[in-house]
Amino acid sequence: MDLSFVVVQFLTGLASASNLFLIACGLTIIFGVTRIVNFAHGSFYMLGAYMAYTLVGPLMSALGGVVGFWGAVLLAACAVGLVGVAMEVLLLRRIYRAHELFQLLATFGVVLVMQDLVVVIWGPEELLGPRAPGISGSIEIMGQRFPEYEAVMILAGPAVLGLLWLLFHRTRWGTLVRAATQDREMVGALGVNQGLLFTGVLFLGAFLAGLAGALQLPREPANPFMDFNIIAEAFVVTVIGGMGNVLGAFLAAFIIAELQAFGILIFPKITLVLIFLVMAVVLVIRPWGLLGKPEAPSGHGFATDRPLRPLSGKGQLAIALLLAGLLALPLVVDDYGLNLAIEVLVFALFAFSLNFIMGNGGMVSFGHAAYFGLGAYGAALTVKHLGAPMELAILAAPVAAAAGGLLFGWFVVRLSGVYLAMLTLAFAQIVWSIAFQWWEVTGGDNGLIGIWPSSWASGRLVYYYLTLIICGAAIAVLWRAVFAPFGYTLRAGRDSPLRTDAIGIDLRRHQWLGFAFAGTAAGIAGGVFVFSKGNVDPGVLSIPTSVDGLVMVLLGGIQTLTGPLLGGAVFPLLEAYVMPLTDYWRAILGGVIIALVLAFPTGIVGFFDNRAHVASEAREP
Repeated sequence: MDLSFVVVQFLTGLASASNLFLIACGLTIIFGVTRIVNFAHGSFYMLGAYMAYTLVGPLMSALGGVVGFWGAVLLAACAVGLVGVAMEVLLLRRIYRAHELFQLLATFGVVLVMQDLVVVIWGPEELLGPRAPGISGSIEIMGQRFPEYEAVMILAGPAVLGLLWLLFHRTRWGTLVRAATQDREMVGALGVNQGLLFTGVLFLGAFLAGLAGALQLPREPANPFMDFNIIAEAFVVTVIGGMGNVLGAFLAAFIIAELQAFGILIFPKITLVLIFLVMAVVLVIRPWGLLGKPEAPSGHGFATDRPLRPLSGKGQLAIALLLAGLLALPLVVDDYGLNLAIEVLVFALFAFSLNFIMGNGGMVSFGHAAYFGLGAYGAALTVKHLGAPMELAILAAPVAAAAGGLLFGWFVVRLSGVYLAMLTLAFAQIVWSIAFQWWEVTGGDNGLIGIWPSSWASGRLVYYYLTLIICGAAIAVLWRAVFAPFGYTLRAGRDSPLRTDAIGIDLRRHQWLGFAFAGTAAGIAGGVFVFSKGNVDPGVLSIPTSVDGLVMVLLGGIQTLTGPLLGGAVFPLLEAYVMPLTDYWRAILGGVIIALVLAFPTGIVGFFDNRAHVASEAREP
């Protein structure tokens, strides 16, 4: 490889690193102070590009090329900062007392709204901005041409890092931000206005993301998919550097950008998975990131004042009535209704399996789609490559998912908090990239087709009852496990890991087995799902599928048992009946999610459980 080419490729990586740092440092600052995993950070980046596109033309005409262009970049960043303030004041401030995952769900709702809002205002087409005046040419480096704008981008990252250092070390506000990153409860106890501090942090974080988007406009056209395209990389950089550490984000951005610059040349087959492999390796070796600090264990997990109890007589009657209704359902619905009912049953099991490790085990997973997808692909590959019937393929689904759960869980349970969650995301993306790129086996992005049930189960009615039996049995086994000694042990480790270890329980081993158990159940759901659709593609392993699982659990109520089942039913129904209404179904669905989070911060079932508990206490003498 020619040395001059290597140098230019290295410089190109530096330019990308600067832009990636601008996005990731805003994300890490927001998390460091507010402890919010802001899924909408990619939307701020996208808005920065669109707002710069809108402002750059008029300002360049009014103020001249150079002043107008850079003025548009700064104004766009400020406008995005104000959007971040609006999100904090109108939404996040109302749910700061809710669990962090509800804040994640709320920001996901913002993402959906922003995606359609961008399409309404700017249209679905890509919008290419002008080149930066005065630096639109190129310079010669060792006989190779290198764009002048890329050289300016290389300087942008260190310049912003220097300004942030001055802000955090030479101003009172910056000192408060650093103090809140270390111990925000103590900062509040000292009389600092936390609301105002959080608002300022959201402005700064959104400003930096908007600045990155605006600076990206001469390099990449603004488009409605910019948010999802960048948010995964931003999370990776933030986690590798250490959540809440700006210098760590700078170092991680450099590593990731250079790996991408040279990885596509040296390891083209693993380009899609390279950054997630790096994140997985870093978290396994150093669980809190390169420059991060270990998280202090809270000891609370998802515990409530009212522990989970077996169903009462009324609860058992309600379950019996529900089963009777499901058995009679084919009498009142058509084939479309049966298809929808099959999907509801599948995702109810998927959500319940996720809640088994989250609500019951205290382990947050951002990559539960890996086990759902492993089950789906396990069944599909058994049919396509082994010629096996449906009966054998459905048995292969939980086996494939259990193998993935045992392998990944062995590493995952050694971490905690957001680092555990991000490692689950890394493993899920690794599996997704394998399915996406291994054409000879998985069919690549086209997937596998013709995965149909056996002849005796090919009718919708028969397959509905088969789904009801399989998913119902799996849910019953998980439910029983919750109240078995194994389930009580997981909850003990969730609530007080130190005390659990002190009495001689091998908590890590129990968590590992619990992780594999939940993955097996998700694999069963995936196996049933693939035969209901007749095909499978890498989408079943993707981040949106994992997010859908989180949405289902949190909508129903993570601190309950029946909540995830309700969430698994409500979410597919919302998609089925909201999507056909308008082309802007994402905005409607996002609005519904935000409204539910605000109205039911403990989930729908959790809300009514709390109301019933308050009413029963009021009746007591």
